[in-house]
Amino acid sequence: MLSQVKFKSVCWMLFAVLVVAPMVVFAGQDKASQGLDEQVQETKSDVLSIAAEMSQLEEKLLYPSGTQVAIFVSLAKGDSMRLDAVRLQIDGRLVAHHIYSAKELEALRKGGVQRIYIGNVVTGDHQLEVLVDGKLESGTDYTRTERFTVHKEVKPKMVGLTLAGPGSSNSPIALGEW
Repeated sequence: MLSQVKFKSVCWMLFAVLVVAPMVVFAGQDKASQGLDEQVQETKSDVLSIAAEMSQLEEKLLYPSGTQVAIFVSLAKGDSMRLDAVRLQIDGRLVAHHIYSAKELEALRKGGVQRIYIGNVVTGDHQLEVLVDGKLESGTDYTRTERFTVHKEVKPKMVGLTLAGPGSSNSPIALGEW
C-alpha cells in the first residue's frame, strides 16, 4: 500500500513538472531563435520520454522483482486449433481471462507470444489452473483444463504456456520455464 502512495505522489510531482516546465521553457527561450513547431516537437518528445519512464517506474513499484510472476501464451507450431479464450487461476483465484481476436490469433500462429498475466505471488508452491476454449478444424468446440504446480523463488518467475489442439503431436497445454 505504501508503494501505491509513493507512486501517486511521484505521479503528481511529474504532472506538476509537465504543466510548469513547458511554461518555464517557453518563457525563457528567445521566440525568434526557435519556431513554435520545433518547441512543440521538443515538448512532445519530452512528454513521451517521461511517459516511458513513468511506465517503468509503475511496473517496478507495482510488481517488485522479488515477487513478480509473468505468464506467457504461445501456440504450438503448425497447430490448426482456433483459440477462442484462455483463463488462468492461481491458487483458486482468477487472475486472467482473455478472449482472442482474429488478429491476435494470427499473430500467435505466426510464432508470436502474448504476456497474459503479470502479478505478485509469495515464494513457495502455487497451483496454476489453465482453461483453454477453442474450435477444432471440424468446427467442434474444444475445451481443455490443466493444473500445474509452479514453484516461486525470491526472484522474478517467467512461465510459458504452449497450447495445442488434440490432433497435434504436442501436449494440449505444456508448461515451460522461461
